[in-house]
Amino acid sequence: MTMSIESEGNLAVVALTGRLDSTNAADTEAQILAQIDAGRPRIVVDASGLEYLSSAGLRVFLVVAKRVKAGGGALALHSLTDHVREVFEISGFVNVLTVCADRDEAISRV
Repeated sequence: MTMSIESEGNLAVVALTGRLDSTNAADTEAQILAQIDAGRPRIVVDASGLEYLSSAGLRVFLVVAKRVKAGGGALALHSLTDHVREVFEISGFVNVLTVCADRDEAISRV
């Protein structure tokens, strides 16, 4: 998996590409939490390139969501691929996390 991060002020936009699973979940989580620790509690995740998401990947989003909430920020994901959307729906995460259609909507929601 690859990850790119754009930051501006207190906002970080994280683009994920490939597979988010147990082999890279801890590193992904650490890099996103580092953004929060650096004063960017508004996190937008671009999931348009995310091909696969395991339960370890779901945990990353839960941990990040709890951390941003504790810091007065917010998390929004956008452009979920069909597979990732299905995982979010089956797990009930669509009801727990903010899922948006596109980047502009996600930025406005955080």
